[in-house]
Amino acid sequence: MRHGPGWFLSLSAYWFATSFKWFLVLLVILPAKVAELSPPEEKATRLGFLFGLGAVMAILGPPVMGYLSDRLGRRKPFLLLGSLLTALALFLLVHAPGYGLLLLAYLLLQVADDLSTGPYSALIPDLVPRGNRGVASGYMGVLQISGQVLGGAVGFLFPLAFQAYLAAFLNLAGAGLSARVIPDHPLRANPRPFLAAMVRPWQDRDFLLVYLTRFLVMLGFYLAQTYLQYYLADVVRVFQAFGRALAQEPFQGVALLGLLISLGAALASVPAGRASDRWGRKPLIYLSGVGLGLLMPFILLFPHYDALLFLALFFGLFYGVYLAVDWALVADVLRDPGAHATDMGLWQTSIVVPQVLAGAFGRPLDLLNAQGEGLGYLVLFLLAGTFFLLGAFLVAPIRRAR
Repeated sequence: MRHGPGWFLSLSAYWFATSFKWFLVLLVILPAKVAELSPPEEKATRLGFLFGLGAVMAILGPPVMGYLSDRLGRRKPFLLLGSLLTALALFLLVHAPGYGLLLLAYLLLQVADDLSTGPYSALIPDLVPRGNRGVASGYMGVLQISGQVLGGAVGFLFPLAFQAYLAAFLNLAGAGLSARVIPDHPLRANPRPFLAAMVRPWQDRDFLLVYLTRFLVMLGFYLAQTYLQYYLADVVRVFQAFGRALAQEPFQGVALLGLLISLGAALASVPAGRASDRWGRKPLIYLSGVGLGLLMPFILLFPHYDALLFLALFFGLFYGVYLAVDWALVADVLRDPGAHATDMGLWQTSIVVPQVLAGAFGRPLDLLNAQGEGLGYLVLFLLAGTFFLLGAFLVAPIRRAR
């Protein structure tokens, strides 16, 4: 069955809401709240601990929720319940009066997100034929990036509480739109035992390579993103371009950079998805990984806000190419239609585990910066660039994708 743009947009509507939410939470709200509730000399350590602990709690979430979804043969109930709990967690997060309550709210947000997105991530391999998966992945990329564009504008213009309220509303609306295209009839339930379902994908060489590819690319991304606000505050310091001040606070400066990254990615996403259906997934992954990797040293060479605005747009173009292709790549590799949610849930941990490692870098970042001004940021961005390059070329040996 051929689907039009409206169907693809509805299918990926919840990714729009999820992308908007995580853009603001990870890049704006959470760093700002941690800085508000922490001594200045401990802000990076506390932020890293918060990210790391939340990610550890979320590692089992997507595959477990995906497994339960496969066992029941249902996707929609998980999506709707998870979206409700996500809205509650956002409200608690932005109004947390202390670091301990902030931690609890963030953990609830992680669990709620796993509940919804673990099963939801199976919809492209469930519902989209192989020849259209690049297009579906491209539309998903556009909506993910559009969520980030809106997040950048909202993060730049509005206070933190409004950002969280809007994220909660869009989360509920996106879940409602995506639920419309999920078939009401249950899928064929998968009776495979839990441990067997968790182990089987790792015995598949192609799945392992796809996992490692995304793991490394996302590790580079989270290393760069998690501490970017602090890099602006500690190194760049002045947020002006063309002789005009564009922002007063670091959270405004990072939101504007994020907006430009998202605009560049939105421009690249659908064309890259269509190109991957025609020419294959691997060439586009190579292009994106090399582009992202080579941009990292320029952030260090030109620590000026006007230069960073220019680099952010190019970063977005390469990142949009990657987002448009990686979902189609893994969908091509999956073997068992009855285990799509389990397998995609396991694959989704390739985002979560890098958050743990990126969070663990908070303390070394503080220690390296104490030894030499900007030393921690030098190591940070060079590591990120290395991981982008390694991740791109790991797709070469994959057999069930071209």
